[in-house]
Amino acid sequence: MNRLGRSGVRVSPLGFGAAAIAGLYTEVGEEQAHEAVRAAWQRGVRYFDTAPHYGLGVSERRLGAALRACPRAAYTVSTKVGRRLEPAPGGGDDLAHGFAVPATHRRVWDFSADGVRRTLEASLERLGLDRVDVVYLHDPDDHAEQALGEAYPALERLRSEGMVGAIGAGMNRTGLLTRLVRDTDVDVVLCAGRYTLLDQSALTDLLPKARSRGTSVILGGVFNSGLLADPRPGATYDYAAPPAGLLERALRLKAVAERHGTSVRAAALAFCAAHPAVASVLLGARSAAEVHDGADRFAASVPGAFWQELKETGLLPQDAPVPAEGPA
Repeated sequence: MNRLGRSGVRVSPLGFGAAAIAGLYTEVGEEQAHEAVRAAWQRGVRYFDTAPHYGLGVSERRLGAALRACPRAAYTVSTKVGRRLEPAPGGGDDLAHGFAVPATHRRVWDFSADGVRRTLEASLERLGLDRVDVVYLHDPDDHAEQALGEAYPALERLRSEGMVGAIGAGMNRTGLLTRLVRDTDVDVVLCAGRYTLLDQSALTDLLPKARSRGTSVILGGVFNSGLLADPRPGATYDYAAPPAGLLERALRLKAVAERHGTSVRAAALAFCAAHPAVASVLLGARSAAEVHDGADRFAASVPGAFWQELKETGLLPQDAPVPAEGPA
C-alpha cells in the first residue's frame, strides 16, 4: 500500500475506477456491478474511486453496497465534489452524459463551500459510509476561481476536522492540477488520460512538480478510453475518434508489444505505474472478467527490451521512467 502525500491514507498500487459499473455507455446490472467489485477485492485491490457524476449517484450506491461486507479499515474510498445532484423528475435517460441509467437527477456545478459539504453528505448517504478517505474537486477547469477560493478551503477544513483523510482534485487536463500542486496543500491529484503510452504531457509539468512537492498522483484513463486497450480502426481516444496519426502510433505500439511477447494493455499499465510520483493506477471495469484480465495484465512482467525499442524508435521520450527491468 502506498501513502498519499503526507496524509495517513494509503492506496493499493492497482485501484478500481467505479464509473463503468454505473452503466458507462452501456447498461450494467446490479449483480454484474457487485461481482466486478468483489472480483477486485479478490485480486487485492483496496482502493476504490467513485463520484456523484458517475451514473447520477448509481456508482456510489453500487460501490457502497458491494463493499458492505468488507472490513472498513481494510479499504480506501475516494469520491468527488463539484457536481451536486438535484432531483429531476421527467423520465428519460442519462446517455447524453455518458451513462445508461434513468435521468432521475440533474448535475449542478457547485464549488461553493456549502456545496462541498452538501455534496459530500449526499455521497456518504449513497455509499452507506460515515466517512470517505479521499475527496477530490471534480473537473474544476471552468470554475477555477471558485474552486480555489471556496471549495479548496472547505476541503482543508474537512481534513482538519478529520472528516476526510486526504484532499485533492481530479481532472483530464494538467494545467490547473499543476497549479494546485504548486500553490496549495493537496495530498493527491487524479490525472486522467494525460500520462499514457500515447500522451505524456503530464511529464513536462504535473509529474515533476508533484514529485518535488511530495504530492501523490493517481492515474486514470490509462487506455485513453479504448485505443490502448485494443488498438484498431473504430477504437476511441478520449471518448472520440483518434486524431490523425494516433491510431497508427497505437498500432505500432501493439506490434512492438507482440514482438516482445507482451500486450499493449500490460505495457500501458506498467508504464503508468513506473513513475515515482504515481501511487496508484485506476482500472475501470464493468465485469468480473474485465477485473481479472486487468489484474493479470497489471501483474505481468514487460520485457526491458520492449521499453528500449520504444525509446530507440521515438515511441516514448527518452526521459520517461519505465519499469526497473527496462533502461533507466
